[in-house]
Amino acid sequence: MSSVSFIGVGGMARAIATRAVAGGNTVEVIGRDEAKAKSLAAALGGGATAGTFGAAPAGDIVVLAVPYASAVEVVTEYGDALAGKVVIDISNTFTSDATGLVTPDGTFGAQEIAKALPAGARVVKAFNTVFGHVLAKGRPLDVFFAGDDAQAKAEVSAFIESLGLRPLDAGGLAAARWLEGAGPLLMGLARNGAGSFDIALGLTVLD
Repeated sequence: MSSVSFIGVGGMARAIATRAVAGGNTVEVIGRDEAKAKSLAAALGGGATAGTFGAAPAGDIVVLAVPYASAVEVVTEYGDALAGKVVIDISNTFTSDATGLVTPDGTFGAQEIAKALPAGARVVKAFNTVFGHVLAKGRPLDVFFAGDDAQAKAEVSAFIESLGLRPLDAGGLAAARWLEGAGPLLMGLARNGAGSFDIALGLTVLD
C-alpha cells in the first residue's frame, strides 16, 4: 500500500481519498483552509490526517488535486518540499465551456507542472478522464495515466489498483497532452451522445 498526500480538499480529492482509505493506503489531506482539511480527514476515517499547507507532504505520492489554473502556482509555492515525490497531476485544462484547452499550442498542463517541480520530483498524469462523482460510486473503472519515469509509473499503477480501479499506461508524459484533450471529449459525450454525466471512458481489449 502507498503513503499518499492530497493537496486540495475538493470533490476529486474526496473521491480518490475515500477509495484510498478503503484500499488500505495511508492518507494525508492538505488545504489552504485548515478547517476544511481537518473536516475531510475526519470524514475519511481510517487514520487519515490533515497536514499543513506549504510544509513537506508526508506521502511518497502527492496527488495535486487543485484546478489547473492554480496548479503551477501551488507547485511553485511548495518548491523543494516536493523534491523526491511522485506528483500525480489530475487537472483538466479545458476552457470554461469545455470546447477547447487553455494551454497554448505546443505545450500541455502536465508539462507546465513538471517544469515547475523541483529536481527529483516526478510527475504522472492520471485521473483526469474520470468524473469525481463517478469515482465516488465505488465501481471498477479504467484510469489512464502517463509519465516518463518508469518507477514513478509503477508506484502510481499500484496505487490505482489499490483503489479497485484498472490502471492503463498511455505512455510517456507527452501522452498527457492527449489525456487532457480527452476532457472536452468526455464533456461532449456527457452533454450529447450519452445525455448523462454518469459515464466513464474505458478500454476494451478484443480477442
